[in-house]
Amino acid sequence: MKKNDILWKLGYLVITAGVFMVDQSTKAWAVRRLRFGDEIPVISGLLNFAYAQNTGVAFSMLDDHGDAGRWGLSAVAMIAAVLVLYFFWKTPRSDDRILGALALLLAGIAGNVTDRVRLGFVVDFIDVQFGSWHYPTFNVADMAIVIGAGLLIIDMFMTKKSSPKSEGSSQ
Repeated sequence: MKKNDILWKLGYLVITAGVFMVDQSTKAWAVRRLRFGDEIPVISGLLNFAYAQNTGVAFSMLDDHGDAGRWGLSAVAMIAAVLVLYFFWKTPRSDDRILGALALLLAGIAGNVTDRVRLGFVVDFIDVQFGSWHYPTFNVADMAIVIGAGLLIIDMFMTKKSSPKSEGSSQ
């Protein structure tokens, strides 16, 4: 790998660290400001900041498994982070969409696993609702994971796979 490629990838990891820090900082703010039932309406009837503790995974699934669930989910997340990092280093420097997606996934995974290991739950505080519809409360790490996964899905559909030309075909 060329020195320039390594510097570019380190740049992506700086972005990963930045997203991680934004996630941890906003969660610390939510704990200090919202933990005791305060709710801050941002856009009335649509967006609020409200504190929630998620002991499970997405949408609080698997939230009733106690310490075994906590450490099991943490182990799975750490393995996922290692795999993301492996694919990050294996991805060619020219594939910016994939590198960006993996950097966001890594930041999100690291943000949520840090909470789970340190606190035993993930701090969520972004609350979206529209009329009677209410989306599960989430955080910056969750947004990074969703955007990263979305970029990977977009890449799957936008990447044109060239099929090998059949031998002996006439033109």
